[in-house]
Amino acid sequence: MVAAFIIIGSASVVDAASKKKIDRRVAETMAEFREKYDGAQSLLDKSVGVLVFPSIKKAGIGIGGEYGEGALLVNGSAVGYYSTAAASIGLQLGGQVRSQVLLFMEEGALNNFRNSDKWEVGVDGSVAIATIGAGGSIDTTNLDAPIIAFIFGNKGLMYNLSLEGSKISEIERN
Repeated sequence: MVAAFIIIGSASVVDAASKKKIDRRVAETMAEFREKYDGAQSLLDKSVGVLVFPSIKKAGIGIGGEYGEGALLVNGSAVGYYSTAAASIGLQLGGQVRSQVLLFMEEGALNNFRNSDKWEVGVDGSVAIATIGAGGSIDTTNLDAPIIAFIFGNKGLMYNLSLEGSKISEIERN
């Protein structure tokens, strides 16, 4: 468990970015999301909020950790800055960097998120992970959930699409 905290702690120091840097990375991630996936803009138009983590770094050797920083967009503008962190134990070896976009499809889900101190996926809110089909089309079978997650841009040798246990906290950035 100590190794996971070292990984997360190191990542948080390295990744601590200014508002300007987070805003730039969020804009790049959203442009990639729109360009790569058919139907993304339609979903964005229906959403009431979008939580974007441009770069979540994960590493582990038996014990792992992950960390990333991003922004919550409402009506296209950043209304808050957040970090996501998780620790895991189990059969794992390697490292990975990925982007994550969470779409809040209902006002109640967004309000629950914004009013919580530390929001945990699977505890404070159920999140449906969307799958991307052939040719970049979005599989619409799970898209009636109040929160939909898209994970893309995986780089590295660790594969894990689970968000369970990820804790998301508001952070102060200048």
